[in-house]
Amino acid sequence: MSRVRADEEEYWHSSKFRAFTFDDEDDELSQLKESKQAVNSLRDIVDDDDDDLERVSWSGEPVGSISWSIKETASSSTSSLEGRDSILQKGSSSYAAFPKQVSSYSLSSLFKGRNKLPSFQSLSDALSDTGVKNYAPDLRRPKAEYKDYSNDWSPKDTVRRMQRGKVCSLERFRSLQDKLVLLDEAVAGHDGNVITAVLIFLKRTLRREILFRELEVRQVALCHLIHFLKETGEQKLLLDLLRFLDRTEEVALSQYRELLNIQDVEKRREFLKGCIGLPFSAEDTSHIQDHYTLLERQIIIETNDRHLETSGQSEIFRKYPRKASILNMPLVTTLFYSCFYHYTEAEGTFSSPTNLKKTFKIPDKQYVLTALAARAKLRAWDDVDALFTTKNWLGYTKKKAPIGFHRVVEILQRNNAPVHVLQEYVRLVEDVETRLSLATKYKCHDVVIETYKDLKDRIQLTAYKCKVERGSAEEEKINSILNNMQIRWKN
Repeated sequence: MSRVRADEEEYWHSSKFRAFTFDDEDDELSQLKESKQAVNSLRDIVDDDDDDLERVSWSGEPVGSISWSIKETASSSTSSLEGRDSILQKGSSSYAAFPKQVSSYSLSSLFKGRNKLPSFQSLSDALSDTGVKNYAPDLRRPKAEYKDYSNDWSPKDTVRRMQRGKVCSLERFRSLQDKLVLLDEAVAGHDGNVITAVLIFLKRTLRREILFRELEVRQVALCHLIHFLKETGEQKLLLDLLRFLDRTEEVALSQYRELLNIQDVEKRREFLKGCIGLPFSAEDTSHIQDHYTLLERQIIIETNDRHLETSGQSEIFRKYPRKASILNMPLVTTLFYSCFYHYTEAEGTFSSPTNLKKTFKIPDKQYVLTALAARAKLRAWDDVDALFTTKNWLGYTKKKAPIGFHRVVEILQRNNAPVHVLQEYVRLVEDVETRLSLATKYKCHDVVIETYKDLKDRIQLTAYKCKVERGSAEEEKINSILNNMQIRWKN
């Protein structure tokens, strides 16, 4: 019996196959256990927030690096399956092919939720990590975003994605038909930015004749392109488009707009002279002619006034030096300048205000407003008075203001007119409420007292007595009116 047992032991020890034992220290599974125990002993170190400890994997790469994260994520799902298959298929072979399980202290242990156990994992846990929640980041792009860079979007889908701010390449639309469908879809989407983007693409990829022909029947897109060309200053392409559309007046206006880019006065005058012959409408032609005449007039006035200012021959230029040149100024500014420096000149001179009024057919209201502001700034009150004084056919004088005397009072007050000048024009305000309001606001006491007297309002007059200075001439005047027995007061 003992011999049989000895033969069996000799058989097992002499076989080329080796039995699986847990006591074999050279067995790889034992090494796996030892590595598990070693890692578990390190968990105390891991749990401590020791920032100075540099953590590395078994391959030597720093834990948390990008390359290590990718390797760990890719190998976590394949290592256990490959190891399990090799064991099942090589059950009779050597256990040297048993897969090595990596340490639990690795990238997967950082990103996977594991329960901390007091002992190492079992063999089944080492082979498969079922029930383990994976928190590893997915570094790949979502599949839904792959189509952003593909070429299978239809024109309608492309327009929708552009409306949502997605990046879409329009280069795949190569045929004319596809480009026109894309434009129609953009117009149907009612998004101006998308329409403009598609038009820029068509402008770059189509010949001008084809683009103009197709836009002629698409008015919405045409308007967008015209506005875009005006904003970007592509004048040549804009003029070609307008000529193709036979819009002669717009062509003329676009050429006239180039005047803004000319700084030299003489070149601007010559350009304006050439613009007179362009196919403008009758009204616009008149404006172009006036512009040319005004520039010519400004050149003459500027030349003469510069000479007077430098020579010191004119007193007004010495007292009030010019702050800017009159060249290229609007008509109203030129009229103000003329009323300020050349108000008394005869009508025959180019710088005379009345000459400017007659030449450019300036309305009376505009002329009076401008002249009043200029003369009031110079505190020339006699000129202001003469501006509103008229005579009838019987020779009687009368003050008349086409702008209303309430506006005259406001302009005079802004230029610090004295009280006696303000009172004279406040009296001429026809509306009683407005007159009282202006007189009270600007402290024209005589006007207020006379108005309450005419209204026979004893209560208001008595109340206003408290607002004037005690012992002043205004208070004495109020007392005299209140004591007048001939006035029939209403209250």
